[in-house]
Amino acid sequence: MDINTAFSLGIILLAGLLSAKLIRKLKIPAITAYLLLGIAIGPTLFNLVSPDILQSSGLISNIVLSFIAFSLGQNFSMERFRKIGKSILYISIGEVIGAGVVVTLCIWLLTDLPFYIALIFGAIAPATAPAAIVMVTREYKAKGTFTDTLLGVVAIDDAWGIILFAFCLAIAKSMAGAHGLVTDTVFAGIMQAGREIVGALILGGVLALILSKVSKFITNSSDLLIYTLGFILLTAGLAIQFGLSVLLANMFLAAVLVNINKTSFKFFDALRSVDSPFYLLFFVLAGVNLVINDASFLGVIGVLGLIYVFSRLPGEMIGASLGAHAAKAQDSVKKFIGLGLAPQAGVALGLALIAKSTFTNEINGISVGSIIFSTIVLTTVFYELVGPICTKIALKKAGDIE
Repeated sequence: MDINTAFSLGIILLAGLLSAKLIRKLKIPAITAYLLLGIAIGPTLFNLVSPDILQSSGLISNIVLSFIAFSLGQNFSMERFRKIGKSILYISIGEVIGAGVVVTLCIWLLTDLPFYIALIFGAIAPATAPAAIVMVTREYKAKGTFTDTLLGVVAIDDAWGIILFAFCLAIAKSMAGAHGLVTDTVFAGIMQAGREIVGALILGGVLALILSKVSKFITNSSDLLIYTLGFILLTAGLAIQFGLSVLLANMFLAAVLVNINKTSFKFFDALRSVDSPFYLLFFVLAGVNLVINDASFLGVIGVLGLIYVFSRLPGEMIGASLGAHAAKAQDSVKKFIGLGLAPQAGVALGLALIAKSTFTNEINGISVGSIIFSTIVLTTVFYELVGPICTKIALKKAGDIE
């Protein structure tokens, strides 16, 4: 029978809630439950998702990615930067660069894939899962300098990662369609990345000023929610219209807002009151979009997944350790901070979805975007299961838990 949209949405929301409740008893993260549910009800198995919802995946992704970027932008307040100190700043930047460089080089050197594909994997690698790390620190009542540093790093490294991804994506797009010299295409990609970053900053900044000025006329919570959602979606729509990064535009919207409006917290609180169903829908649809057609495709993403898994964490550990050494952090931070950053989830999936929609060209009959996306879905499940264990080990070795 034909599956209608309302039925599909009901199945996704109710089954998503139930699966998260059941799987939580096994100490498995909710995102993993959503991904597995999506795979089960998608075309690969039971096919319980209507074509209309599948066609709307892009819209839902843009909405949720806008929410994620807006929430991350809150961390870019000058007050927060003054508080966190150079240690967290250096470590977060070091982790992003370390993971990006190591993953890019390993995939480029160990496979026959073009450099631009390796570059995209490297750009996705630094993304972490703040929620998973926070949950571990709370569960084991971790306290100490190491814990404070870890929580500070995860609050900001995804924001740096989004900037890195936007930069690498522009370069990769130039290289994917290149017919001239590599140096020319890389230079063109760098120029395009610069335009996107500056353009997103201007767009987000201008809209933040308007949002802040007009907000004094918003007097109740329901109007505030509508107002906040309206500006987030307007920012996303204008970014798409002008060929800018939806992620960067909304992140800069929040970053400017949090620095010019003393009551900016109310906008973020309003968004948190409604974002849960959207996140559930987003992660389930990520699983639905994982379609494995044949054994050769599974073989490709299996090899890539192994390289990605075994290069990402060492890259993070090296980069974070170098950042900690540069900041002259305490020994436990230098040794174990990278291990504590192992979990990876939502932001990585969002970036992978952008890559999937961007790279529609094929290599050996397989879509480049599908290769990237499917690999990240599978490695996300792995890191959601193993990552929290790594975080616990790091906290224990650092002496912040017994």
